[in-house]
Amino acid sequence: MREGSLEAPTRHPIDWKSPDYWDKDKLEAELERVYDICHGCRRCVSLCDSFPTLFDLIDESETFEVDGVDKADYQKVVDQCYLCDLCYLTKCPYVPPHDFNVDFPHLMLQAKAQKFKREGASFRDRTLTSTDKVFGMTAIPLVDITANALNNNKGFRKVLESQMDIHHEAPLPPIHSNTLRKRAKSLVKTITPEPAGETKGKVALYATCYGNYNSPEIGEDFIKVFQHNGIHIDMVPKEACCGMPKLELGDLDTVDALKQKNIPVLAKLVDEGYDLVAPIPSCVLMYKQELPLMYPDDLDVRKVQQAFYDPFEYLWLRHKAGLLNTEFQQPIGNVAYQVACHQRVQNIGLKTRDVLNLIQESNVVAHERCSGHDGTYAVKKETRGKSVKIAKPTVRKVDEQNPDHFISDCPMAGTQIAHLAQNVDKAEHPMTLLRMAYGLN
Repeated sequence: MREGSLEAPTRHPIDWKSPDYWDKDKLEAELERVYDICHGCRRCVSLCDSFPTLFDLIDESETFEVDGVDKADYQKVVDQCYLCDLCYLTKCPYVPPHDFNVDFPHLMLQAKAQKFKREGASFRDRTLTSTDKVFGMTAIPLVDITANALNNNKGFRKVLESQMDIHHEAPLPPIHSNTLRKRAKSLVKTITPEPAGETKGKVALYATCYGNYNSPEIGEDFIKVFQHNGIHIDMVPKEACCGMPKLELGDLDTVDALKQKNIPVLAKLVDEGYDLVAPIPSCVLMYKQELPLMYPDDLDVRKVQQAFYDPFEYLWLRHKAGLLNTEFQQPIGNVAYQVACHQRVQNIGLKTRDVLNLIQESNVVAHERCSGHDGTYAVKKETRGKSVKIAKPTVRKVDEQNPDHFISDCPMAGTQIAHLAQNVDKAEHPMTLLRMAYGLN
């Protein structure tokens, strides 16, 4: 709920198939209108670098107003937005149904889409956002070992920075040829599902690119924990990238192509009685928010949206129905929990913290600040420094807590914070701690 309004914020569909969406003059007029509103408010200055960039442009102009900013510089603001959505969901008092009708993230998306259609993208940006292709090529046995060795070699990383503008200090995710899909074959077993409330007790795990190739051990944790709680869990039989990396690039045609691959598979699973979960909050958000807004009239998209859950949201619903196993074998102690932006904006509350705080002698402290990672923003040479600056408040809080464990639902966000923190050696996924608390091998 926003100040001065008794109505909950709403989100308009993304009208990306309309000719007006691609009209440069209309976009510039809307950017000027929204930038002027933001200039008069400035509540979001502490979020990402889009707002400091905008306010600096205004304050350094001849008029000290938006009309003094060269329209050619509008894109500088857009380039710093990584669609975390926090301004819309946590700060802005002018989102619809307010008459000002401000949706800053989706306006930035429109500007990114127009730029991509005009100019395309660099080889680096196309590569970083082509997760299926890149991870698939490097996850070949022996190739994965070589790729991991090079990614951790300082000399190679300096060369990579000079050739690809990928910052040499940014942690890159490990590659596994023994993917989650390979591992799951020996783990999945049949369990008779028990419906409870809106949950069916029968789940299909959408592995995601990251969950399949970069952190397959997290998927193992999911399978073990869900089975321990009497939930039947299968892998989604076939999947492509959710499209979030391409969305952030403004490549809406590729988002559409990925949607055409994924939605029929997921909708069929829903028809077969499955609920859907994924280990990465950004992928969950893609199906719960972005695709439904891009395809408001697609019944299969809506069907998938209604069946998709954050994993700890799902476990908490089972707990409310009395079906969550709370016989834990060991405590997890003092836990620092960075709440991923794309989980915060799902408006489900802190369900990860709530589930883990059921474990005896455990204290999970939530830190609701951005990691500054965004998948690609933190690894690009030109934005690495800004991402570190954004992450510093969270890093400071985590270091002050000096926890026994540090967790984030987003492995990339967790790795960013752990890499920068002094009192944390590694980031863990909350499902890993839950598996540990259950004492599951």
